[in-house]
Amino acid sequence: MSTATTLPTNRLTSVDAYRGMVMLLMLGEVLRLHAVTEALPGSPVWGFLAWHQTHVEWIGCTLHDLIQPSFSLLVGLVLPFSLASRMERGESPRRMILHALGRSLILIFLGIFLRSLGKPQTNFTFDDTLTQIGMGYFFLFLLGRMNWKIQGGAFLLIVVGYWGLFAASKLPAQDFDWAAVGVNPEWRAAHELSGFSAHWNKNSQPAWAFDVWWMNLFPREKPFTHSPGGYCTLSFIPTLGTMLLGLLAGGWLRSSRTPLRKLVGLLLASGLCFGIAWTAARFDLCPIVKRIWTPSWVFFSGGWCLAILSVYYAVIEIGGWKRWAFPLLVVGSNSIAAYCSEWILVSPIRAGLHRHLGTGLFESAGAYQPLAEGVATLLVIWLILFWLYRQRIFLRI
Repeated sequence: MSTATTLPTNRLTSVDAYRGMVMLLMLGEVLRLHAVTEALPGSPVWGFLAWHQTHVEWIGCTLHDLIQPSFSLLVGLVLPFSLASRMERGESPRRMILHALGRSLILIFLGIFLRSLGKPQTNFTFDDTLTQIGMGYFFLFLLGRMNWKIQGGAFLLIVVGYWGLFAASKLPAQDFDWAAVGVNPEWRAAHELSGFSAHWNKNSQPAWAFDVWWMNLFPREKPFTHSPGGYCTLSFIPTLGTMLLGLLAGGWLRSSRTPLRKLVGLLLASGLCFGIAWTAARFDLCPIVKRIWTPSWVFFSGGWCLAILSVYYAVIEIGGWKRWAFPLLVVGSNSIAAYCSEWILVSPIRAGLHRHLGTGLFESAGAYQPLAEGVATLLVIWLILFWLYRQRIFLRI
């Protein structure tokens, strides 16, 4: 990991603003909207906001579910710009390959490190956002040096091949012990899939079986049997598909086409992704499940990400309205620092606020105390990122 003192001149402001929104949504967990909802039961507004700050149990999507695919897509989107910048500086292919490999390893290790904070031993887990991106990044880099036809072919191979892995697998036997893999009767009654979609049920498919082998290769307090949330290591494969969507979008935005044509292309691609996802779910071909990153989720979340990107591109790059996005740019231009701050700074900042301002100030907010504490914590984090921005210090991997 290194620091950079300047930002590349070929960055798109809209991309940094979009990334900033994504990181703020992630940091927004400190607002603890669910605690506010519990203190104000029956409030449709707070209930709605709190719901969008959580992940759905299996089928469906909330705003919070779009954080990881947005981050992943943006990693792919900026790669064409980064490669062009490195080639302009005269970097050799060997150096770029070694950098990409090193970046992959650092992302994996950083994800494991952050997930291990406060644990009695290293928490070897590979379903974190950083580890998932890291496991696919080197392949993304290699494909980034190819033309768009090869990139598109690789994308189709990933989504179709990963779909086939699940579709061809055997369904659990009649006597399958669901309780042993953390799936209780209440959960099954509410979320279990039937028909062909049953191939994508929680903790009973090929990605889960892989983890029962893979995760037990590492030191653990007790043998791994399942992920409580149903997350899987192999999700890095379809996550690479999401990054490839971003890579294709980045190549499109970097082309010599007019800004309006670029916008139309993004919107058409978004609509196509939505159409494929809807068709797959409607005809029981593949459910839309973020937790195991089903191929239909690649298309569904990709549709949303491209639609959001289109809005930012239209407003900032075409409309020229940039000033409003400055708070987002402060966060988006230092995304690694922002990501790490959620794991490292939140608790110390909250403790410091109580120590220096007293608990009475926040308690006076009544039912909104968790929100008041969260806003203050988020403001301090933003000010730290603002100081880094003013000093032209940007963490890079």
